[in-house]
Amino acid sequence: MSRRLIYLDNNATTAMVPEAVREMVPFLSVYYGNPSSFYSLGQESKEALQSARRRVAGLLGCGEDALVFTSGGTESDNSALRSALRTSGKREVVTTAVEHPAVYRFCQELEREGYRIRWLPVGSDGRLDPADVARAIGSETAIVSVMWANNETGVLFPIREIGEICRAHGVLFHTDAVQATGKLPLHVAEMPIDFLSVSAHKFGGPKGVGVLYVREGVPFRPYLLGGSQERGRRAGTENVAAIVGMGRAAELAAERVGRFADRVGKLRDKFEKTILSELTEVRINGHRTERVPNTSNLCFQNVESEALLLELDRQGILASGGSACSTGSAKPSRVLVGMGLSAREAFASVRFSLGWNNTEEEIDWAAAAVVRAVRRIREKLPASLVAQ
Repeated sequence: MSRRLIYLDNNATTAMVPEAVREMVPFLSVYYGNPSSFYSLGQESKEALQSARRRVAGLLGCGEDALVFTSGGTESDNSALRSALRTSGKREVVTTAVEHPAVYRFCQELEREGYRIRWLPVGSDGRLDPADVARAIGSETAIVSVMWANNETGVLFPIREIGEICRAHGVLFHTDAVQATGKLPLHVAEMPIDFLSVSAHKFGGPKGVGVLYVREGVPFRPYLLGGSQERGRRAGTENVAAIVGMGRAAELAAERVGRFADRVGKLRDKFEKTILSELTEVRINGHRTERVPNTSNLCFQNVESEALLLELDRQGILASGGSACSTGSAKPSRVLVGMGLSAREAFASVRFSLGWNNTEEEIDWAAAAVVRAVRRIREKLPASLVAQ
């Protein structure tokens, strides 16, 4: 591409780190053995899997035996919920109305199968009241599933407090940590969490690979049946090259996670400060401080997000109208509407999600581009519409 691109859609996916690409290549060519085979070529693949498992465990702060390699966050989410229902024999799930589609749509399907889903609301700042979780848990609750960080707003949920409530009630707790991994120190083994989902492509690894954390002692029934891979917890020959890439990306993410909030958070705050100072009728969707440090979801009154995104794309600024998993939907963001925004406000909102590689120069350029684009769009509006 000849034009300059500034990528601000890292919650959708991140660019793979070069180190991960380099480590993957030999396992696409030279070390092609099946890790379940006993001969040396297969054992080399098996050792690579174990090395990657240790690296991912280091990022998450847990034991390596607690990790099951999957195809990504969606499979991990589905596996955790289905396992809890099967092993408990109970028929109820407690979750929020703003979960990622991997949980939300799976729970909708469970409702069609006759299970009961208790959908918890969030406040206008996108936060969940833990007291609502406590009130929702009943005798038939098999599992509570609450995301660690929202993919559209970046808003953080009180995971430790919710986990403690679940433990006090003797109920399993799952969290989708896809958007939190690599951005915050997680220390999973020290948390009251039974299941946790991760996807590699959110922190510099390849697409199509992730892990499910299963706390030791938690009953687990595999979602995919077949061979005895992953200690019988997930059938199917492991995607060795992708897992190797995930392991290297996790290692690098672990090295910088302590600095991520400081470096990327400062860039995000500068980006917002510039826009809010230069434009009127702009607001941040979600809690200002209780969010992951890279995410900025902004509502621009009297501006359609589609028009703004097209204008920014022409200037080489890549952002999103919401979750990448919902792109193409004619409906307003379920997350934003769930926070009390009108459909019009939701359609006027854009998500900017920064990454480790963004520079201060890029952020200054992008903020100025947003200001120019919004002014240009608003100038074309009829005075009667602007006055609304």
